Amino acid sequence: MTRARLNIFVEPEHARRLEDLSLHRGVSKSSVIAAALASFLSPDATDQREAATVKRLDRLSRQFERLERDQAILIETVALYLRHYLTVALPVPEQQQEALRAQGRARYAQFIEQLARHIQRGRSLVREIHEENGPLDGDAPVASVAPDGGEGGA
Repeated sequence: MTRARLNIFVEPEHARRLEDLSLHRGVSKSSVIAAALASFLSPDATDQREAATVKRLDRLSRQFERLERDQAILIETVALYLRHYLTVALPVPEQQQEALRAQGRARYAQFIEQLARHIQRGRSLVREIHEENGPLDGDAPVASVAPDGGEGGA
């Protein structure tokens, strides 16, 4: 079998790694390059790279869908809370405002402490609620608030 002689230029780091690999395997640098080139040019290699890319894209799509679902739950939670709060909150007389501000600061500090503990546990409250109430794969529709304030399907 005849071979074609090629003069190529590679980065110094690649040359060093090629030298190390050929010494480690006990083969010539030419045989390492020939095997790498054959693998790169093989139609199977293209199929393998494409399959790996598709697998990664599928995983990213599932992650994105979970993020999108969690965001929809968060938005819905905030919207429902705001609607409830604005419906039931009463105006506070001037003489009680300072006491209520102090109570609000204390409640907020308690909320932050609870949030920190929950985050340190490493579990998502949204995920826990979703596991208790439905599937995690995104099949269950998430309700959303329509622009008119009514509820609609997502």
